[in-house]
Amino acid sequence: MSADQIKTRLSETLNPAVIEVQDNSQAHAGHSGMQSGGGHYHVRIVAQDFSGKTLVQRHQLVYRALGEMMKNQIHALGIDAFTPEEYNLRK
Repeated sequence: MSADQIKTRLSETLNPAVIEVQDNSQAHAGHSGMQSGGGHYHVRIVAQDFSGKTLVQRHQLVYRALGEMMKNQIHALGIDAFTPEEYNLRK
């Protein structure tokens, strides 16, 4: 599992304007979740698909896009999900 695989899957599904994926797995070495091989990642994603969606609905879209990866290859996932308008206001 790699940050690039997560980025590819999310890009294919959500067509983001911006996507950044950080692999924080090394910081969690020895953590019980790492024994299963699942990594720790953080995603910042900006997509029009998030418009009109609650934070929970946005996260559900990300989880759905990652599908089976969430069950085995990803132990922990932090998500910052913005619409393009929200993201531009942050600049």
